[in-house]
Amino acid sequence: MIAAFLLQVADVPASPPSLPNDWSALPTLPYVAPRQATPQVTTFVAGEIAAGRCVAQRPGDGHYVLPVEVAALIGADGSVRKVVPRAIACPTIEQYAAGLVTGFARGNIAQYKPTTDTWYRTTIVFDWRG
Repeated sequence: MIAAFLLQVADVPASPPSLPNDWSALPTLPYVAPRQATPQVTTFVAGEIAAGRCVAQRPGDGHYVLPVEVAALIGADGSVRKVVPRAIACPTIEQYAAGLVTGFARGNIAQYKPTTDTWYRTTIVFDWRG
């Protein structure tokens, strides 16, 4: 009976590591081919700002630059387990950036051999003229 219990416990996956408060200590997400926000991708963000659903400082020259930091939990097998955007007071853009990172990372993580799930950080920079 005890042996059966121990076998069941052995099959329970370990809980993922917690996202640390200090993101600066996280290693950079190791993309094979770095990705960046294209003009087509940035159109959504520009539209959210223009519609007033999100606020960004309007620069004097009309050139917006909006960085969004994202943390990604990458499994030992190289798969994306979880993605968390840093709050910028605009949930739609935060979630959009998280979705982009998920897509950018899928099948695009450098080969490495961690033994556990690991948190990484990356930043997507949306850059456009308003």
